[in-house]
Amino acid sequence: MRIKNTVGLTLGKFAPFHKGHQLLIETAIKEVDELIVLVYDDPIINIPLSIRAGWIREIYPEITVIEGTNSPNDSGYTSEIMKIQEDYVLKILDDRTVSHFYSSEPYGEHMSVALKAMNRQVDISRHTIPISATKIRNDSYKHKEFVHPKVYSDLITKVVLLGAPSTGKTTLAEKLAIHFDTQWMPEYGREYWEKHQINKRLTLEDLLKIAQIHIEKEDALVLQSNQFLFSDTNAITTYLFSLDYHGKALKDLEDLAKIAESRHDIIFVCDTDIPYDDTWDRSGDVKRKQFQERIIDDLNARNLKYYMLSGNIEERIEQVSKVVAAKENSKFNLT
Repeated sequence: MRIKNTVGLTLGKFAPFHKGHQLLIETAIKEVDELIVLVYDDPIINIPLSIRAGWIREIYPEITVIEGTNSPNDSGYTSEIMKIQEDYVLKILDDRTVSHFYSSEPYGEHMSVALKAMNRQVDISRHTIPISATKIRNDSYKHKEFVHPKVYSDLITKVVLLGAPSTGKTTLAEKLAIHFDTQWMPEYGREYWEKHQINKRLTLEDLLKIAQIHIEKEDALVLQSNQFLFSDTNAITTYLFSLDYHGKALKDLEDLAKIAESRHDIIFVCDTDIPYDDTWDRSGDVKRKQFQERIIDDLNARNLKYYMLSGNIEERIEQVSKVVAAKENSKFNLT
């Protein structure tokens, strides 16, 4: 039953935000007129504060989310630590009055006293939602049922392989998926081209459709992925093919190429140092080298960081493994 003219507050690091947190928030939404969620900062947690707060804002746009910069890092129940925590929350709230403090932790007791609010603890035993952020940090794939799709998508490192035709992208993407026990996104343009090409060409509208459907399929695979998703090609390459075929591209495709600049966490370019596979549907090794130069020039013009991959398949997998390991240590370091 909703309690009239009341304001609820809950707080946490939400690293990551999971269904236990959602139960807490949704309980509060049902019971009070207004809900404030205070998201703590923490230099040790390498998920930016803005991203963690953004998850909650997107999933629950009706509530107030406060980004708690310079929040205290110490946790525990000594009188000194509790006083630091209480003073911080009171300072953040300024003159706002809170009637109900929601938590799933023992700190609800002392914090509610400091706020002069009702201590509303929800599922503190974790019987309703048997999960913790620690479990998700240790293995997000195993526990993905407890994570909202928006959050889970952000926990996956998206890797894209670029390069001219016959540079080994497809083979490498598939092998990487096996190596990392995850999913890979085939180049949808290849499938579409085989069905719709006329004299080895596609229309401007065809190329836009390729980019759109590739993105849709990729988004679906993210939610099935384990830590990484490896994609063969992106909208930037489709855009370059449009320029190559027609000397221009539709504005919508140009926009998708722009979005692709930040769509993937890591960009690899497969080198032309492997033998050219001269099949009927390709335009020759000279064209391969020209298109490779165009791809690299475009990436540089967009000021995008990328890594060149060379050598045989095993050597390329080793190169990728080193880069993604370093990236994982710097992005969303959840341990």
